[in-house]
Amino acid sequence: MEEIPGVIRTIPLNHYIFFSTALFVIGIVGVLVRRNALIIFMSVELMLNAVNLLLTAFSAYRSDASGQVFVFFIMAVAAAEVSVGLAIIVMIYRNNRSVDIGILNRLKW
Repeated sequence: MEEIPGVIRTIPLNHYIFFSTALFVIGIVGVLVRRNALIIFMSVELMLNAVNLLLTAFSAYRSDASGQVFVFFIMAVAAAEVSVGLAIIVMIYRNNRSVDIGILNRLKW
């Protein structure tokens, strides 16, 4: 196995796993606890970034670029999700003057 120069190999893989797990758990707590739609979207993005960090770390440690290519596609999907999600939030705010998800029960039939 060839040696990769740089910082990514000097930090043990366990640190990346623990940091990514912590970010993912913070994102899960943000989705489950918060009631503001913008905070929920930010928490989902935090979870996606935790997965991206882990994929990049594993990809660098295995000297395989396929994980980094997969990260590129995840970022593209996340950008599309944010644009559609923010458009929905803006329309909900224009109608209800709030982005609280508790108020969205009025949208039921």
